[in-house]
Amino acid sequence: METNKRQVILLSLIESMKVQGSWCGETHIQKSMYFLQTMCNVPTDYDFILYKHGPFSFELKDGLGDMRGNMMVELCSRIPYGPSYRSSETGKALIERYPKTVDLYKKEINFIAKQFSTLGVAELERLATALYVSVEEGDNSIEARAQRINKLKPHIPVSVAGDAIQVVEKLSCEYARVTA
Repeated sequence: METNKRQVILLSLIESMKVQGSWCGETHIQKSMYFLQTMCNVPTDYDFILYKHGPFSFELKDGLGDMRGNMMVELCSRIPYGPSYRSSETGKALIERYPKTVDLYKKEINFIAKQFSTLGVAELERLATALYVSVEEGDNSIEARAQRINKLKPHIPVSVAGDAIQVVEKLSCEYARVTA
């Protein structure tokens, strides 16, 4: 996907997350983008790996840094918490230059923002990891996938991992229903 369009999708996601009450820290953006790309098939083409707190894209991290350097996003300090992102005037102007891209993915962006904006970091990790493992091992039972999550992330009990897989499956069905 063309860089500007990719940035417009990311900026639109940040805007939609803010409207839904998100903190918009990097973890929220990372996990939301992972769901947007993986569950909703929005072709942003970020490479995600399973990392410390679930799926993570170093490419997305670098992209946020580039966008900050180009003054498309701003970081807001929230002491004693970590920083949060917001679109700058430059970023909002870029969104306005790509209305077709925004319209093309508006349903998907709003769905993801609505579902994930108010979740805590631990819940985001569980759900994103559940999606990651389900994509890799989709033919396996919930129990087998839950065991795999627990093996990858021992701090997530098997029962909690199973619950996360079920939530992800329900979200996938809800997404299919909403966008049909």
